[in-house]
Amino acid sequence: MNQSSLILIVDDNPHNLKVLGNTLTKMGYNLIFAKSGAQAFKTILKKTPDLILLDVMMPEMDGFEVCRRLKENAAFAKIPVIFLTAQTEKEKVIEGFQLGAVDYVTKPFNAEELITRVHTHIKLKAAEAQLKETVEQLRQANATKDKFFSLIAHDLGNLFNGLIGLTEFLVGDYKVDKEQFMQMILQNSKIGQDLLKNLLEWSRLQSGRLKAQPLSLNLKLIVDNNLRLLSAQAMGKNIKIFSSIEKGNVFADEHMVNTVIRNLLSNAIKFTPQNGQVEISSQEQGTELEISIKDTGVGIKSQNLDKLFRIDVSHSTKGTANERGTGLGLILCKDFVESNGGTIGVESEMGKGSRFYIRLPINSTSKSTLNQN
Repeated sequence: MNQSSLILIVDDNPHNLKVLGNTLTKMGYNLIFAKSGAQAFKTILKKTPDLILLDVMMPEMDGFEVCRRLKENAAFAKIPVIFLTAQTEKEKVIEGFQLGAVDYVTKPFNAEELITRVHTHIKLKAAEAQLKETVEQLRQANATKDKFFSLIAHDLGNLFNGLIGLTEFLVGDYKVDKEQFMQMILQNSKIGQDLLKNLLEWSRLQSGRLKAQPLSLNLKLIVDNNLRLLSAQAMGKNIKIFSSIEKGNVFADEHMVNTVIRNLLSNAIKFTPQNGQVEISSQEQGTELEISIKDTGVGIKSQNLDKLFRIDVSHSTKGTANERGTGLGLILCKDFVESNGGTIGVESEMGKGSRFYIRLPINSTSKSTLNQN
């Protein structure tokens, strides 16, 4: 029994209200009363009950009409209704069930019968709510699973595109510093190993088994490392990347911040045409540091901006060199940023490029509260 459950009793007979009230109050239920159908609707609009005990025979608006109107209203249709009926009205009970009632109690009331029926339907309603919650959790779990596998394909695709590009330079008839390219291949191979580790950690984050481990990070070191890793991708499109970050610390999980910066930079290169440029900068905003990645790319349609970080909307666009992706890399960024008490956003206009930004706490005493859930 849920002793915090709220029961509405609707009866035009004061004696019945008193008897019902005394019986159910002793069992720990919270009660509200109405002496007519009209008054019942006014009461429900103020506070939705978990169950309604509804008298059949009432002047002006009988119980059947009250029940019919309740079931026609989506906001109240799920409230269980138990009819209160006299012995002589039992033949009408079928009509009540057809209107959507779940049970009936006859007058004069038998306390044990009344309590048993009320208990049963309160429990059934709670069980239905729990089942609905469980189904939604399973739906979300399946969506998370699908997202995880798609993200693996997305990020590994980016990695192998870089490795293939570097290898083509090595085997082609190009006058290049092969030692330099071999070092770049080694670096990209290592980042692939780190990427798999991070993706596995992200799966644990989604299942609640991974918590962000924030510490003070040197942002310049993280950015410079990712610029080196993505240099081949930028070189392939002759894109210049400029960084004005000279100093600045954030209080966040190192692996997660690395992944976010790498994904946002890779995304900017993907949607920037040949001979374009990407700029990364930062500035303090109160207790947070804002990191901005701005490109001279194709831009994003305004109607698509709110789709970028949503798992329930499929959105993927080819890059300026027909680079493919699942559109889920940005969702990974959002999850990681929010797990560190930060926020992520985007500003864009078609033909004028885009600016993605993330805001992270500067230190452990920042006003942002880390999301450890």
